Amino acid sequence: MAAYIVARITINDRERYAQYEAGFLEIFAAHTGRLLAVDENPEVLEGEWRCTRTVIAEFPNKEEALAWYRSDDYQALAEHRFAASDGEIALLSGLGT
Repeated sequence: MAAYIVARITINDRERYAQYEAGFLEIFAAHTGRLLAVDENPEVLEGEWRCTRTVIAEFPNKEEALAWYRSDDYQALAEHRFAASDGEIALLSGLGT
């Protein structure tokens, strides 16, 4: 069953966050994920959307999503994100077909 990572990120330091962005795609491509959306200006239909970037990624299953997120390469790169932003990240299970 597909799994999705949804990240709501508030970027506080664009320069440091750029270091994270510079290495992200190479590490992400080494895993089985697919980026579905990256948006800094979503159309808000209800409520308040306080983050500055929203990301949605799809993986074949939860195990693959966690393998990417927990990988040593990603966690080392994520140190730049941790230092440059605040985030809310969730792993969602897809609907079975």
